[in-house]
Amino acid sequence: MRTRVRAGDRDAFGQLFDAYARSVYNHAFRLTGEWSAAEDVMSLTFLEAWRQHGRVSAEGGSLRPWLLGIATKLVSNQRRAARRHRQVMAQLPPVPEGVPDFAEEAAGRIDDAARIAALQGALARLRRPDREVLALRVWAGLDYQEAAEALGVPVGTVRSRLSRARAKLHRLTETAVSRAPRKERELGRDPHQISSGPATAALSPKEAHQ
Repeated sequence: MRTRVRAGDRDAFGQLFDAYARSVYNHAFRLTGEWSAAEDVMSLTFLEAWRQHGRVSAEGGSLRPWLLGIATKLVSNQRRAARRHRQVMAQLPPVPEGVPDFAEEAAGRIDDAARIAALQGALARLRRPDREVLALRVWAGLDYQEAAEALGVPVGTVRSRLSRARAKLHRLTETAVSRAPRKERELGRDPHQISSGPATAALSPKEAHQ
């Protein structure tokens, strides 16, 4: 597969997309917290992979770490662009009163919005390198060597970043749980659900020994 991708074989890229599109999408969603943004990142990842096909080494295993590394960099670049956009928008006159906010209405239709927001809020407070290694190592399921390959850093750096991210995410999610809205309890929902997913499952110390 690597040799064919390196040569720019279109059929090989079709197989690459079929094999890893869902994985790239899931990774992008966990970094962005937005379905539409994740779809854009997925598309751009394979476009960028096509542009970079000549850089692929003929030796090695799965190309999944390479693709997730591209996706990670794209999300990072988009965040920088978004910050610049916000800075420009902050200089514009305020929106007149009475203009409906359709985005807020749409968000309210998502059943898991509150829990997603709570977890994303905690993730957003992590340092970007820590957030990226958490997404690759825990959610995407890469081993330490693959995560290091995706990020272009030593394995030891992946381990230290993951340990730091795990500790901080645990503290932040515990705080989010303690502040869960009363309405969640009135509806019979367990506010601890926001910390019961794969993100905080990775907070167990046994992760560090894998």
